[in-house]
Amino acid sequence: MSKEQRAQVDTMLRQPRPEGPRSVEAIRSGFKALMSRMIVPGDIRVRQTTLGDRPALHVEPDNGRRGGTILYFHGGGWVFGSPDTALSLTGNMVAKTGFAAYSVDYRLAPEHPFPAAIEDTLGAYRALLDSGTDPSAIAFVGDSAGGGLTVTTCLAARDAGLPLPAAIVAFSPGLDATRTGESMDTKEGIDPIFTRETVGHTGAMYLAGADPHQPLLSPAVLADLTGFPPMLLQVGTNEILLDDSTRLAARARAAGVDVILDVTADVPHVFQSFAGVLDEADEALDRAAFFLGQRIRARGTAHPSAPAATTPSR
Repeated sequence: MSKEQRAQVDTMLRQPRPEGPRSVEAIRSGFKALMSRMIVPGDIRVRQTTLGDRPALHVEPDNGRRGGTILYFHGGGWVFGSPDTALSLTGNMVAKTGFAAYSVDYRLAPEHPFPAAIEDTLGAYRALLDSGTDPSAIAFVGDSAGGGLTVTTCLAARDAGLPLPAAIVAFSPGLDATRTGESMDTKEGIDPIFTRETVGHTGAMYLAGADPHQPLLSPAVLADLTGFPPMLLQVGTNEILLDDSTRLAARARAAGVDVILDVTADVPHVFQSFAGVLDEADEALDRAAFFLGQRIRARGTAHPSAPAATTPSR
């Protein structure tokens, strides 16, 4: 059955698209339409709030919340996506762990290129710490570009002298703006979503002329990961970004970091989004939830103060 599921997902992702570079508006609307088809768990509560100076979604389990907070960073190439488009992932992580989550609506390129996204995610983390939340009760979790932000936000936090979170979970993270991984070429055509051209198109919007040869843009090849918390990197073999994860895992091991590289065969980029449709997605999310349950320790966890205006959204 799983083989049939994987084939159905691959076929869906290979639906014909307009040729040539698409406008930012077209990219954003197309991604929103795709992600609206993903299954969001029913046993969660979602409300709009703010964290730091950015809008965010606060997601909680309906029953039996455990002490601990997931700080979630959505995917979308730093150009598209939102906490709403990532709600299937955030919701499943909340439902499976019992932890609450904040999903940050960080600023997007090209209107706000590098390093705006990192400034916003770091600001959200500062807000959690300032609220009294113990860093040992916080995990960074994200997908695609947001998976990259789990690592670069941790680098920025360390550089700022902040305590680091208890754990990092990254789903198909984007970790190399230099695009030097072998999988960029060996998985061309096998990847049903991306090509070197498409990631170059959105990547250039985020870079806005910045040199990609720096740790906050290419941590897989340039970052010093000394002192990092335990990491779980999940990736599929059908991704041109496969080597972003394999090379970061190697750097983490060399730096003495506890890292798990979790590679699933014959699945696409951020396959975890297909929970409820693809068996491998549900199994991968179960593994991620188990990892977080082992790593988050909720000593003295405080709930961040709610902003003055919050609006239920689900």
